[in-house]
Amino acid sequence: MSTPTHEMWTARLRGAWQRNLPIEKLLPDDQPAYVVSWIYVFGVATIAALGVIIASGVVLAFQGPAWYHTSDIGNFTNSMHFWSVQMFFAFMVIHLWGKFWMAAWRGNRVRTWITGAVAFVVSIATAFTGYLVQTNFDSQWISFEAKDGFNSMGVGAWFTVTNLGQMLLLHVAFLPLILGVLTLVHVLMVRRRGVVPPIDAVPGNMEVHK
Repeated sequence: MSTPTHEMWTARLRGAWQRNLPIEKLLPDDQPAYVVSWIYVFGVATIAALGVIIASGVVLAFQGPAWYHTSDIGNFTNSMHFWSVQMFFAFMVIHLWGKFWMAAWRGNRVRTWITGAVAFVVSIATAFTGYLVQTNFDSQWISFEAKDGFNSMGVGAWFTVTNLGQMLLLHVAFLPLILGVLTLVHVLMVRRRGVVPPIDAVPGNMEVHK
């Protein structure tokens, strides 16, 4: 005896996806005119910088410290990873502050705003562990200074910033995975709810760009 379609978890998941995020919203053909704004460009630029960070980080992880400390191409890849992180934070801060002053949580978009804010916090932790795994004098200095700070808060017993293996795991696997999931959820929420209109926008009186 076969299981009724409506009782199958795959059918329920598919139905929920189609109701909440149909293909017309996931891949729209047109957007409201107010989307033509620089504040939205910084959101896309943040994701682009994140892509460069991940790509260069994968190369650095595979090649190892001896490569990116001694070879020219390694130094270039290391620098590209570093500066893409700087651009990522610059774009993200501009995007977050811009959306804050636009009251981007309007229209039942609170969760969208929260995922962006949490992603920013996770990014700080990811960048901090990145400083700790450079395997140079800077990373040693930062890690031992940070160790005293964490010990003073009573968390040094299980969060040891001088443990290279622990910090490497956090930096290249655990934290990037969380950041990637948050970014994906954030983008899908934007697709579902749409971008927030200007505060003084008049509903039903907006041009559409195709």
